[in-house]
Amino acid sequence: MSKITRFWLIRHALVAETARSVLYGTLDVPLNSERLDADQPLLRALAQRLPRPAHWVVTPLSRTRLTAAALFRAGYPEQPIAVEPGLTEQELGAWQGLLHEALPAQLSEPAHPFWPLSGSERPPGGESIDDVIARVGPALENLAQLRHGEDLVVISHGGAIRAAMAYAVGLSAQQALHFAIQNLSLTTLERSADGWRVTCVNEMLA
Repeated sequence: MSKITRFWLIRHALVAETARSVLYGTLDVPLNSERLDADQPLLRALAQRLPRPAHWVVTPLSRTRLTAAALFRAGYPEQPIAVEPGLTEQELGAWQGLLHEALPAQLSEPAHPFWPLSGSERPPGGESIDDVIARVGPALENLAQLRHGEDLVVISHGGAIRAAMAYAVGLSAQQALHFAIQNLSLTTLERSADGWRVTCVNEMLA
């Protein structure tokens, strides 16, 4: 029987209110410190739920590394952390930093009901969610090969986690954006010789 590689995907903690007023995409915005304090019960429950041992992965954006640090403080034994650029958030190009209310005038097609853009909309100098899926998929496959049969805890982003699910089960970008991925939620994927499957989506532990 082949070994299973398990991905424990966690969306980073909530970012600062000033950042949430704009399209922040891959901007390196701070976390909301007050909310992080209030989320201590959730962080403790999540730290307890995660597998031990595991290989830890973050993206180049500091909000993922800071979320990992918060989970270590909440009780998970501190680990070395690898950085995987392929699992970062959607790059919004020239639209990054725009106020949300300024975006509709920029769009060439209707926004998704649950995302600022449609799955195929590509901002100038940026990525569509279709592009994110095409980036995230090979990153997952590479990690699955490098860490075959292991558990990987990945602190990532809402768009990238939706893209991971889309890649795993062959969803379109537009379909994947219908999934809710809350801050500090847990989504799990498995990779085996038979392929990918999604075993949990947007689990909130407290």
